[in-house]
Amino acid sequence: YLAKDIERLRRVSAADVRRVAQAYLQPNARVIVSGVPGKPDLGPDVPTPLPPQAGKTGPAAGINRDEAWRRAPPKPGPAPRFALPQGESFKLPNGLTVIHYPNPGLPLVAAELVVKSGSDANPSDQPGLAGYTAQMLEEGTATRSAPRIADEIAQLGAFLGSSASTDASTVSLLALRSTFPQALDVLADVVQHPAFPTAEVERQRAARLGELTQQRDDPALVAAVAAAGALYGHDHPYGYGQLGTEQAIRMTTREDLVRFWRRHYLPGNAALIVSGDITLDELRALASARFGGWERADAAVTSPGDPEGSKARLVVVDKPGAPQTALRVTTVAAARRTPDYPAMQVMNAALGGLFSSRINLNLREEKGYSYGVFSAFRYDRTPGPFTIAGSVRTDVTGPSVAEIFREVNGMRDKPLPGPELAGARDSQVYSLPGQFEANNGIVASLADTYVFDLPADYWRTLPDRFRAVTAAQVQAAAQTWLKPERLKVIAVGDRAKILPQLQKLGLGQPELRDTDGQLP
Repeated sequence: YLAKDIERLRRVSAADVRRVAQAYLQPNARVIVSGVPGKPDLGPDVPTPLPPQAGKTGPAAGINRDEAWRRAPPKPGPAPRFALPQGESFKLPNGLTVIHYPNPGLPLVAAELVVKSGSDANPSDQPGLAGYTAQMLEEGTATRSAPRIADEIAQLGAFLGSSASTDASTVSLLALRSTFPQALDVLADVVQHPAFPTAEVERQRAARLGELTQQRDDPALVAAVAAAGALYGHDHPYGYGQLGTEQAIRMTTREDLVRFWRRHYLPGNAALIVSGDITLDELRALASARFGGWERADAAVTSPGDPEGSKARLVVVDKPGAPQTALRVTTVAAARRTPDYPAMQVMNAALGGLFSSRINLNLREEKGYSYGVFSAFRYDRTPGPFTIAGSVRTDVTGPSVAEIFREVNGMRDKPLPGPELAGARDSQVYSLPGQFEANNGIVASLADTYVFDLPADYWRTLPDRFRAVTAAQVQAAAQTWLKPERLKVIAVGDRAKILPQLQKLGLGQPELRDTDGQLP
């Protein structure tokens, strides 16, 4: 069918386009909306419709507005119950973990080869090395050039991508069932036999430097990088953005990339996670054939030391003339395996994790300071950050931060009311199935169980753990993890206009950083 559809598109001529435009783009088929400045004149109030009269006919004739069921909106039905995926795993003799989840609804298969080493494994003087290495995997192997890899994947109708996160490096694959074995050949090759060609190393270097230049022009990204440095310090691998620094990018050599790959891309430090229209026996045969020859080796999982961030509670990055201030209110919080995870997630949903959360309703809906301010925990293998993030008008930067602190204190001081607690719990429970709608979501979620050493039934039991969270547990989580005196404020904006506002908040001496998050 795809070939026929492409041929239909190829047959379209200029005359066909003109004919369709004349047929459908008629002047009377358009709606013109004009914005007129000044106070709106809406004319007289819309009259209240008259009640239906006896003997009348038409759509309203049978409506009786006095019927009891019309006086209130319908109530929701019983909440659905669901079971989330739980993978089945085995190991190859070389130590490679393989996790399988059958999902035969569509003829598709997704796979991830995940390595338990990400930016947490970067040397302190080479931030961004994990991401650079991951990007290079697709740029050529001992037997395939970068163009050949791209062409093979395209001809197979597949997708192949590689990336690094805080705690892991990943090569992802999505393919049809019929082409999955050939596509898995390519994935296995780029993981086990990358060539790191010098020309591609230089091309990626230029691309990463270009990304870094773009990042400096994005206040939200500048704020994120400055927040990482302020929280963790530049001797900690979490203290940088994923790109690293300009100096590190320029100084990284091909040998550095090869060394990182050899130390961390090892079968004892990796897992192959597969979900889709494939049986366990089929996967066992494919994995053994393509990864069984990967030489056995283990790598010690990296464990970064304790963060040694800045002592300053107020960090400002100057963007002269900026109409908005990009804010981060942040602190180091918990690791992924914390037993407080369900309560922390429910607490965050009420505070800033949803559009209807307290912070967004305050700053956007009530005060009009922002288009949106939200919060989230990032759970790493070691303690990750809690961050409240958004952009606010320059002239209300100080009041916005004050309101954020007020909402944090409110979460600590009083337990959630029943309806708010129920809504926050439900948001966590009923958002979970969305993570498992497609095979790539399933493999990403199952990869978390491997990377963070979570129980095999973790996702299956999580809904009930969310349902069991109490108001007292939510308040305790806020009191434990959201200590106002530990919150740092990072503001990227017009310093001349925002600094006087922020200094009124009693956050101490401000620390000034540049657009790379570095101290001048």
